[in-house]
Order: sequence, then C-alpha cells, then structure tokens
Amino acid sequence: MAIEAQDFFVTVQGRKLEVQRIGGTNNDSPTLVFLHEGLGSISLWRDFPAQIVERTGCSAVVYSRYGYGKSDVLQEARNVRFMHDEAVLVVPELLEKLSIREPVLIGHSDGGSIAIIYAGAGNPVRGLVLMAPHVFGEEWGLKSIREAKAAFETTDLPQKLGRHHIDAAKTFWGWNDVWLLPEFRSWNIEEYLPGIKCPVLAIQGFEDQYGTMEQLDAIAAKAGRPVETLRLRDCRHSPHRDQPEAVMEAISRFLSVVRGALE
Repeated sequence: MAIEAQDFFVTVQGRKLEVQRIGGTNNDSPTLVFLHEGLGSISLWRDFPAQIVERTGCSAVVYSRYGYGKSDVLQEARNVRFMHDEAVLVVPELLEKLSIREPVLIGHSDGGSIAIIYAGAGNPVRGLVLMAPHVFGEEWGLKSIREAKAAFETTDLPQKLGRHHIDAAKTFWGWNDVWLLPEFRSWNIEEYLPGIKCPVLAIQGFEDQYGTMEQLDAIAAKAGRPVETLRLRDCRHSPHRDQPEAVMEAISRFLSVVRGALE
C-alpha cells in the first residue's frame, strides 16, 4: 500500500518541534508514537516507522525532540531530569495538540526511558515497545559515551550528524555533557516500573555498547504487569537497524495482541 506522510511543526512548551504523521489503514488501532534515541531525529529513524505502519495498518506519529532534527536548536545545558521533563511536560502536551489518546509508545534508548516514565506516571497508554531502554546508569554505557565524545572530536561524526540536525554540535554536546555529569551516576527510573499497567515488549541486543541485559532484567522484574522480552544476538544499540526483520516481526505480533485486547 502507499504510505502517506505529512510533515509539519507543532509548538510545545514554547518550542517548535518537527513532526511527521504517517497514515495507516486501520482507524480502530491505537496510534504509534515513536520516541527517538539520544542523538536521534525523525530522519534517523529512516523508513522504520513507515515499515511498521505498512505491516500493521496502525497510524504513526514521529517527532524530533527539542534540540534535535529540524526542531528548535538547543539553547541551554540539559539537566539530569531532561527525560522526566520530556515525559511529564512535552509528551502530554504534544499528544493533546495532535488529538492522540492512549497511544502505543515505541521508544529507542533515551526514548524508551521517556516512554517508561510517561506510562509509569499513570498516563493512558495501550502498550510500550522499548528498544535498548535505560532504567539506571551503568559504567558500561558511560564508557561508550566517553568514547563517543572522542569520536566527535576526532572523526567525521560531526558531518554525519549534520545531515540530520540543524546544529550537530549543540545536539551532540547537549546529549553527551549531561550523561557525563557526576550526578548522572545515581540516575535511576526503576520507581516508575510498577506503575506500568499496559503490555510491554522490551528488546535489547547482547552486543549493546550502551547497556547490558540487566536493564531488561529490571524491567521484567519490576513492571506492573508481565513483560515480553526479545534478546538478540549480533545486535548492538539499535535493534531496528541491526536485526530489522526480527524486530518488525516481534512488534507486529505485539501490536496484534494489543489490538486484540481492545476488541
């Protein structure tokens, strides 16, 4: 089928955000809302959201957070509660302006953490798909963030990121600096897990350079309802890019279960 995508901007919390809406064929299905990774944007999702729409018939909304993509450029340093602020301030206002109720959130990395906070705080959600989410800091991940800093300073990473963000330097340092703050070592959002009352699919690669399987173990042990996990070999921090077929198949099955619960 032909996938129709509409690109536009929405002002949320006084900032202009880049938004893409992808039309589906099943009007009775919940809308999928994609929450990108720490250096992500609409364009960095590539065609993954459209492929999920094509497979499932669900409509989707993808957006670039403040400081990313074509959204307003970051003007200040982030603090360690930036994911909390996104979940409790930005996402609810954005969904209200787009007339979206009870979405399925598909979050990658930082986006997965934002989805956990949003759902765990009691907001209405039909389901969560969490790809390489963080619920607490790990030295393993911080090591890779320090390595990313060196790569940005010594390789062509700024040019690569510049294809996807208005100001690649501000985007990168806004992400890198906050994760390397001393106070981020105690960052932890496990308290939100018991508040999750919707179906959950959690996905992680064994070779993830930013987190270990302890993240999925914590989610499965502490979430407010049973969690389906998908643990992938030959997969680093981006399961939808490293193992696209396995991830799309798992998400399609998961969404069938979610839709069946609505019937």
